[in-house]
Amino acid sequence: MLQLIIIDPFENFKKTINVSNKEYTYFDLPKFGVEYDQLPFSIRVLLESAIRNCDNFQVTENDVQNILKWKTNQSIEGGVEVAFKPARVILQDFTGVPAVVDFAAMRDAVKSLGGDPDKINPVCPSDLVIDHSIQADFVREADAQQKNENLEFERNKERFTFLKWGAKAFKNMLIVPPGSGIVHQVNLEYLARVVFTDRDTLYPDSLVGTDSHTTMINGLGVLGWGVGGIEAEAVMLGQAISMLLPQVLGYQLTGTLNQFATSTDLVLTITKHLRQIGVVGKFVEFFGPGVTQLSIADRATISNMCPEYGATVGFFPVDQNTLSYLQQTNRSSEKIAAVKAYLEASKMLRNYDDPSQDPVFSQVTTLDLGEVVPSISGPKRPHDRVSVSEAQKDFKSCLTNKVSNFL
Repeated sequence: MLQLIIIDPFENFKKTINVSNKEYTYFDLPKFGVEYDQLPFSIRVLLESAIRNCDNFQVTENDVQNILKWKTNQSIEGGVEVAFKPARVILQDFTGVPAVVDFAAMRDAVKSLGGDPDKINPVCPSDLVIDHSIQADFVREADAQQKNENLEFERNKERFTFLKWGAKAFKNMLIVPPGSGIVHQVNLEYLARVVFTDRDTLYPDSLVGTDSHTTMINGLGVLGWGVGGIEAEAVMLGQAISMLLPQVLGYQLTGTLNQFATSTDLVLTITKHLRQIGVVGKFVEFFGPGVTQLSIADRATISNMCPEYGATVGFFPVDQNTLSYLQQTNRSSEKIAAVKAYLEASKMLRNYDDPSQDPVFSQVTTLDLGEVVPSISGPKRPHDRVSVSEAQKDFKSCLTNKVSNFL
């Protein structure tokens, strides 16, 4: 009987590291030398995934080389296609329910063929947060939340019963019940690993999600973006995503915010600026000493606006502020120590005040935080930012401007 033997082409890149009396394995990416050191931090995540998952079937050695040579390949007309296997998938209930239904249907099919239905489970760790079904029927009452949640359970009883079954039936899938919070908040505070430490191998957290604002998690240094339901299911079943190697815009932040400017003003300014530059299909990676002043909430809000400014991700590499946030959100000291040790060993821990760490970018643009002023925007188009000082003039001009067909 022939036995298929899969040879790991990057076995010699494996190293061990001891953290809190536990030994882990990881892939020593800095072994690539200067070529690796020049890569944007977001591209380093893609490279690590390619090396760890390289089987010369879904992910090939050619994919690894194409990502490693990003500096050359990112500018090739038409783009270079590579394979990417995210570390996990996140779903919200409106798009997640069909995925669970498909897995249930696959179990029925396997059972009808005489197989073991319990073998049908997500291959890739998958989290589903029930947060899109609540309606605000009650407001301005002390018990409004409880009343709304009671109605939510009543209206969605059949769906919630099915999901509760799925939570118990499927391995490798976590279903967060209603009333726990918004999917992106839950992702930041509870689900994000930053670095996977629950196995013997350490590797960066990355994900795709069935919501366009999945990009919010990039504020925590976790590479992720929104995809369609079919793509998400494919990843859940262990398939790689085929993507064009992106250009990476380096967005440098300098200076300090003045006392009258808020985080919202900063977000609106960056959003409008990036729309003017044109970043559709690109990664945006933030760097510079100004980043250290931004809280994780500020970074997450900027990353959350990706659908508005059109980039695939707005990425903030992990720094000391990120590690402090993990401590604030009750991650264990052992977990944080492992995250820090791995990121330092892999040269993925960022010191925004150290320009020697700055990688090569496709393009660089700079924003002085001191130039951010109080602004207003919306209600429908958040990129239509107007400085408060210009509000009167803008209002008067709007009264005489021609009506656009594209509102």
